Amino acid sequence: MSAQGIFITGTDTAAGKTVIACGLVRGFRALGERIAVMKPVASGAHRAASGLRDADALALIEAAGAMARYEDVNPYCFEPAVSPHIAAKEANFGVDTDTIRRKYAGLAAGADWVIVEGAGGWLAPISERETIADLARALGVPVLLVVGLKLGCLNHAQLTRSSIEACGARFAGWIANAIDPAMERRAENLATLERLLGEPALAVVGYAPAELGSLTLTLGAERLVQRLAHVG
Repeated sequence: MSAQGIFITGTDTAAGKTVIACGLVRGFRALGERIAVMKPVASGAHRAASGLRDADALALIEAAGAMARYEDVNPYCFEPAVSPHIAAKEANFGVDTDTIRRKYAGLAAGADWVIVEGAGGWLAPISERETIADLARALGVPVLLVVGLKLGCLNHAQLTRSSIEACGARFAGWIANAIDPAMERRAENLATLERLLGEPALAVVGYAPAELGSLTLTLGAERLVQRLAHVG
């Protein structure tokens, strides 16, 4: 049986994709699943003795207990914290989706699930011609939406969901992530999101920064498995 992939995108660049991705990775591992992780494109990396390293990719690797080479998990890593297409142009080399697909296939060969985290939002450019949406479509895996709970999330969530489906990608569901502790009427906004998106969240993560580094979304992982069993 081939590995099942999940592509994680967000309503914005700070929606909490990495926190949710790592939480799901730990959740799947708690269910006894073999997990591979991938952050295909990252910008805003730091220089280490072994080369450029991205904090999100490192967090995914740690959560998964992954033994894969860093270059396979994060094949395109750029130092400046700018849009990937700008960083790639400045570095004078482009992001190649075929290379990412080959890396993905290699990771999938030894796993039950591959959790792939995008960069920025759904339509963030990764080159002059392609976006994160194009990358997700190239991998051909269902897309999970992380909704960062803040003022404006109702609009952002609907636009992203509509764009995911317009691109022909499979929508795997959504997870709510409370990124703004001062957000008013959070419960009312959650209820509205359920109505507008047509389904309840697979998980709702409260605002607790001290606990996010060990967040384990076992129930969210179970619900995701059930949901994907019915996603065509």
